[in-house]
Amino acid sequence: MVVRYGGAERDDADRTDRLFHALADPTRRDIVRLVLGSEQSVSALAERYPMSFAAVQKHVAVLERAELVYKRRQGRQQLVRGDIEALRTVNRLLDQYEAGWRSRVDQMDQILAGSETKTGIDAVARVAPRRRTSKEEHS
Repeated sequence: MVVRYGGAERDDADRTDRLFHALADPTRRDIVRLVLGSEQSVSALAERYPMSFAAVQKHVAVLERAELVYKRRQGRQQLVRGDIEALRTVNRLLDQYEAGWRSRVDQMDQILAGSETKTGIDAVARVAPRRRTSKEEHS
């Protein structure tokens, strides 16, 4: 299936993809949590994780591309801070997805409630296949 987007829709979809991709990794989620509380240097972040400085730098770059964090230079250090507005955007997106799924569940509930009003053998006959008697099986 090919999905076609207008320019603005494609940009929104790309940003959404970057946000969720960035938050899919537990290390990146932890970095966001830390830098929302206080600005941290990349070096200080790297000391917290059992990985190389370069690996942490790559995680920060993914977060920066998703606009979840921003870096600034102070002397020789790169300082990272979180963007609460970006997380609010994620929250709004999740609320939209939840509303869509709740609507679908409500529709299924209505369909199921409608089928419960059908009573007795009629409803069972549509759901369960008819069992053959032993006489029917041997004939």
